Amino acid sequence: MRYLLLVAVVAGINVLPAFGPPTWLILVFARINWHLNPVVLVILGALAAVSGRSALMWASQRFSSRLPARLVGNLDAARQLIEGKKRGLVVLVSAFIISPLPSAQLFIAAGFLHLPRRIVAGAFFAGRLVTYSLYIGVATTVDSRFSHLFKDLLGSPWSIATQLALLLILTLIPLIDWKRFAR
Repeated sequence: MRYLLLVAVVAGINVLPAFGPPTWLILVFARINWHLNPVVLVILGALAAVSGRSALMWASQRFSSRLPARLVGNLDAARQLIEGKKRGLVVLVSAFIISPLPSAQLFIAAGFLHLPRRIVAGAFFAGRLVTYSLYIGVATTVDSRFSHLFKDLLGSPWSIATQLALLLILTLIPLIDWKRFAR
């Protein structure tokens, strides 16, 4: 029952476009307090996270068609710029695998750009298997008396400032004249 609750919570949090708690924090909480199997926890956590983020990407793809034509043109030029160079897609996929940035904004941007969902989701899933394994491994070895550190991280000014900065950057993506960079 706790596994099902965990999957629902993680998937729901990963649909949020901003200000949701990091998934790894939820998984560490579950490991410390519920003593769940770490391997199952990592796999279910990664699957739930990728399903939530994929839903967020799908929603942003649908919303992007409602943007003004000029902004849609800018987004099309950005997508062509990324897909036109092998290096561009590799860099983008790498960002989903290893980026310390909150992934919600990356998925919204990928949705606006209509990037291949399977590639983006696959890279995200692979990266999350690694990072969640590290976090759960540390949580398993660290005494639960340090759990207050995780709570302090959530409401820190740096965490909030990072979310706001990424939201600002996200709103600028459609406004950039990407055709100019393609030349």
